[in-house]
Amino acid sequence: MKKLLLGTIGLVALAFTGPAVAADFPAYSKAPSAMMPALYDWSGLYIGINGGGGWAHKCWSLARNNANVLLTPPTPEGCHDATGGTVGGQFGYRLQSDSWVFGVEAQGNWSNFKGSNTNLAFPAVTDRTQVDGFMTFTGQVGYAWNTVLGYVKGGGVVAADRFATYTIPGNVLIDRVGDTRWGGVVGAGLEYSFAPNWSAAVEYNHMFMGTKSVTAVTPTGVFNASDRIGQNMDVVTARVNYRWGGPVVAKY
Repeated sequence: MKKLLLGTIGLVALAFTGPAVAADFPAYSKAPSAMMPALYDWSGLYIGINGGGGWAHKCWSLARNNANVLLTPPTPEGCHDATGGTVGGQFGYRLQSDSWVFGVEAQGNWSNFKGSNTNLAFPAVTDRTQVDGFMTFTGQVGYAWNTVLGYVKGGGVVAADRFATYTIPGNVLIDRVGDTRWGGVVGAGLEYSFAPNWSAAVEYNHMFMGTKSVTAVTPTGVFNASDRIGQNMDVVTARVNYRWGGPVVAKY
């Protein structure tokens, strides 16, 4: 009976002292999770301008002489680089999925790439070329690190060329021809978004223009020669784009 009484008294005492002991320990509560920085979304339509420089490597070979005689094989006439500046614009659309970015783009540029060399077969004349402009139509695949985007691109290119031959003594025009040439283009770029809808990029493109036969005529329009001219171009530009769409999305 005595043991039962002492046990009952102990349970009552524990009931009253338990809350007091618990009050000595701080209450636990789950800390709110911190918000991660917002991630930039590259999706949307964009338009922009670009400017830079380039060089076009051109090699000439005479295929038909001024008597319209076919030369087999063509006679090498030499190579040169046509260099200069370029400025233009671009527009396109991008779609981002996770960190991957896919897009399409059209670009049009005026250019002033000029070059010449002394003709190896006829040292009394010089061959001159000029690239007046080009357009590219490309697809893009990129990977984004928030506001930084690295991408590669590829597609088609069309260029407007002019070819002419001049006498070295006196600089008299002998013949000339204009040419529109299609080819392929591959490139890569690095782009940075410095404001919610604005970005700046540096881009490099290599253009495979192939070899094509052109027929040159005298200033009076008479046939003078047929040349096979091979051409590749390299262009480096700085770009600024403005984008619509693709909101900034907060990640938790």
